[in-house]
Formats: sequence, C-alpha cells, structure tokens
Amino acid sequence: MFHDLLRGAACACLALLMPAAALAADRLQVFPFPQTVRYSHHNDDFTVRVRTPGGAWQDLYEYRAKVDLDTQQDASMVYFNFDGAVEVAVQKNNGSFTKVQVRPGNRGLTPAVRDGVAYFTLQHPENLSVEFDDDRLHNLHIFTHAIRQDMPAQQAGLDSYGIGQGKMPDFTQPVVYFGPGVHSGEFRLRSNSTVYIDGSAFLKNPLVIDGVENVKVISDGVFDGVEMQAIRNSKNVSIDGLIFINQPHGTMRCISSQDVDEKSIRSIGAGKWSDGLGHFACERVRISDSFIRTSDDCITLYNHRWDIWGNTRDVTVRDSTLWADVAHAVMIGIHGNTPTPEHPQPEVLERIRFSNIDILEHDEDEPEYEGAIGIMAGDDNLVRDVVFEDIRVDRIEEGKLFNLHIAYTPKYNTSPGRGIENVTLRNISYTGKGSPSASLIYGHDTGRQVRNIVIDNVTVAGKRLTGPASNLLDIGQYVSGVSFR
Repeated sequence: MFHDLLRGAACACLALLMPAAALAADRLQVFPFPQTVRYSHHNDDFTVRVRTPGGAWQDLYEYRAKVDLDTQQDASMVYFNFDGAVEVAVQKNNGSFTKVQVRPGNRGLTPAVRDGVAYFTLQHPENLSVEFDDDRLHNLHIFTHAIRQDMPAQQAGLDSYGIGQGKMPDFTQPVVYFGPGVHSGEFRLRSNSTVYIDGSAFLKNPLVIDGVENVKVISDGVFDGVEMQAIRNSKNVSIDGLIFINQPHGTMRCISSQDVDEKSIRSIGAGKWSDGLGHFACERVRISDSFIRTSDDCITLYNHRWDIWGNTRDVTVRDSTLWADVAHAVMIGIHGNTPTPEHPQPEVLERIRFSNIDILEHDEDEPEYEGAIGIMAGDDNLVRDVVFEDIRVDRIEEGKLFNLHIAYTPKYNTSPGRGIENVTLRNISYTGKGSPSASLIYGHDTGRQVRNIVIDNVTVAGKRLTGPASNLLDIGQYVSGVSFR
C-alpha cells in the first residue's frame, strides 16, 4: 500500500457489495506531473479522469504529443498504473461529437456516452487510442501498466513532485533511482545495475547504455524530446516501461547487442526519420506489450550501416500495437553489407517472428516502399525463416498490406539482396479500410529470388487470398514456391 500513499493513488471499492479479496484487487496509481512542465506540455483537448469501480474520480495530466510528420498535429497522452479494474472518463473539451471509438477494436471496448463524456472500464492494462468522430490526428492515447511492486519509495531530500529539478542519481551504485522531477544530464549506466524511474520523473536526455552487460531499466516515467535512446555493444539488457513523446527523430535503437528485452515501450513521435524501435545487427531480441506510433517505420530489423556490422537473428515481437503515420509498421532487411575486400562476408537476417500484432495505420506515398508489412532485402542480405501470424490491420491510408521483394535503390543500397526465403503469413486480416493497392512479391534476377512463401488465411475485407488477384496481390518475376492455404 506504500505506493498509494506516496503517489496519492486511490483505492476505493463498494465495501458492502464486494468481498475482502476484491478490495485488494482494484488499485489505482496516478502520477502527479512535474510542476515545471505544467503549462508548457499540457493539451486541453480532453479532460481525463480515472477511478477504481465506485471510487473517487482522479484527474490525469493530459500531455501534448506531436503526431504525423506530414501535418504536425497535436494529440494527447495520459498514463497510469492499476491492478484489477479501473473506470475511465474522457471529456472532449472543444466542440461536439457524434461518435467515439477505442482502438484496437478487437479489445471490445465500446464507450457509453453520458452528458458528453465517454465512459469505459478496463479489466487489465492496455495501450489504447480514443478517437472522436474518426479524428486520428487529435486523438487521446491511454498508456497503462500493472502497479509495480518493486519500484522504490520516494527518497528523502527530493523535491516534492518535481518542483524544481529532480536529484541527479548516483550512477556508481548498483541501484539507480530517478525520483520525481525534471532530470537533465548524462545518464551513463554501468554493468550489473538496475535503474528505476518514478512515474513523476521527466527525463530530458536518454540513458547511455554502451558497452555494458546485465542492465535492467524499470520505468513509469516520461522521456520528453529525447534525441534517441540507444543500446550499443551490450548484453543482457532489459528495458521495461519507457514512455517517449516529442522526440525529434527515432525512439530507441539497438546496435550490435545480444539478449535484449524491450517490454512495454510506449512511443509517440512525429519527427523526421522518427523510426520507433530500430535494430542493427542484434541477436536474441524480444519485443512485447508495446505501442509504437511513428512518422517512419515502427519496428525495423537491419544489418550493416555506418560503422555497424553483423547479422540479425532470433527476434520475436508480440502483443503490440503499431501505428505508422508515415512508412511501414514493420520493415526488414534493406540495409546490409555488400561484400568488399575489407568486409567480404554478406549478412543474414533469420529466425524472426511477429505474433498478435495490431497495425492501426499505414501510409506510404512511394510505391516501391509501400507495405504495412515490408521485407525489402537489399545490400546482399539474405532474409529467411520469418513468420507473421495473428496480425490485424485496421486501415491503410495509402500503401499495401505486404510487400516482399529484392530491393535495389541507389538512395540506400549498393547491391540487391541475395534472397528472401521461407516466409509465412498466417491469420492476417485487413479490414479493407482506406485506399490500399495490391500487395507485391517479386525478385530481382535468377540468382536473387523470393522462394517458399506460405500465405495461410490472409484476408482483405473478408476476402481470402487464394492466388494472384487484381487489386489484391501481384506476383512478379523470380518468385517460386508460393502456396495458399
């Protein structure tokens, strides 16, 4: 219960109607915002309140978050933690509305509207978009997490919930704690350390995770305007709970690292080249329970680029929501090593699995790059043993459901890819909403082909793909072994 006392969280139930076990189940934890960002970061489009069932309503701070590089609009974001159930009330403050929708739609959340306020109940933590009259550029993002039992109590000597600067943590210690307040500086982590970030902490710089091992980051706080969170040349790194808003470019980049766990990453970005979770030559990476909204690719898997060399292997992505205002939800394989005397070995991307993914939006203006799900094998890369399964695609403003091809674009490549082999697309459904064009599969030449593609229960607007079809699927040259189930 110390979490509730320290952070002003409410725990209220109908005691006469609920048994003692239920009293302990429903708990809510909200995070007071740092006073120094009170006015500069607030968006008044919505008033959002939460409570345990039958309890007292608590106001949340509605952060302003830029979305969509093409239009640079202001959306909103709130976050809180809870156990059990929680009721959410969302009031739209500017103008009337005729309907409200909560996405992803398969969560089955249909708000009840009373006196202009939308109400719904969450039974477990979710990452959601609340949209009034289909306005996806000024929507409300709701990020939630279970209450953490291991987050340290507020330490003595810290300012009261961020009035002024937060105290700089001691990075020489095995346990590092960012308390409430605004934090700036160089946050260089050491090996064998655990970092805790309080839900009322507001970080203006990334954590430096470079050349270390056995590092764990557990966060309820917010990273604001951070250039790029990077994990470089490191092993056994676990990142849990980071929230990013208003980053000028990408969200987080993993480079030449192994055994990396990226869990519950929530990101909203509208900057140029604002990839979400980017990976270069990494092995044994696990991504889960995340919500990534970007104006470039949401999740990328690449090999060589710049001073980075190596293969990508054993990557799993599951239970996440991807929203690409610009570019792809998933992009694999465009960057790699064209062999040279100094670096004679081409590279491979293999054993990759995406499962239980919601893709809310995809918009790409350049036809060659279109694809909510994209594999573009370039620079002598070989991409093989890839599975996409249980994926739901809601809307494609402009683009394709999937695009698998051997790429050679002078802007990015010095050679075409070696091949794409053994790819399965299983249980993928696209509503048909928007203005999509046909999905594509094609190779480059007889030595650089696409082989052994399984399309199993893939539907567009309820129509199952059973072969090439006008406006649905085009299969080009240098492709063999495509099967439909």
